[in-house]
Amino acid sequence: METISSIAKRLNVTNGRIYQIIKEIPADKQPKKDAKGKYNFTEESVEAIESYYNSLSSPKTDNESDLVKQLRADLEDAKAEIKAKNNQIDKFQQLLDQQQRLNLSTNRQNEKLLDTTTNNTPSQDDRPLQNDDTDVLKPTEGNYYKGKETKTPKKGLFGWMRR
Repeated sequence: METISSIAKRLNVTNGRIYQIIKEIPADKQPKKDAKGKYNFTEESVEAIESYYNSLSSPKTDNESDLVKQLRADLEDAKAEIKAKNNQIDKFQQLLDQQQRLNLSTNRQNEKLLDTTTNNTPSQDDRPLQNDDTDVLKPTEGNYYKGKETKTPKKGLFGWMRR
């Protein structure tokens, strides 16, 4: 005596799927219900269910294989795109490094130019500022340790302003 559960286990589907198949097969091959509403399966009805399921499952595997092929192709495309993006990122990183080195060398050149322009002889307008009490190079109390000056002159982009 076959049951819905035993047929479902054999076909590796759910009980609900067996009910759907029963509705789809021709009426003359469908199993009959008893007084309690349970299906009475004959060999002919079981074979009809199995053949119907097998006819559905074979095209499904073809569709699944096509789907798998499409997904693999999409995956390969995505990998190629990621590789191209990584190459672009590497090129942009190199350009950024080059830009930073150029900025650094430009800043150093600007500092050298500012240092050389401040070493010129002072004009009449600059002379009163040289005697200002805020001059960093002027020795003050605490700048000397055993006769040696402990402060070093400030250098940098605006070092010329401190002189």
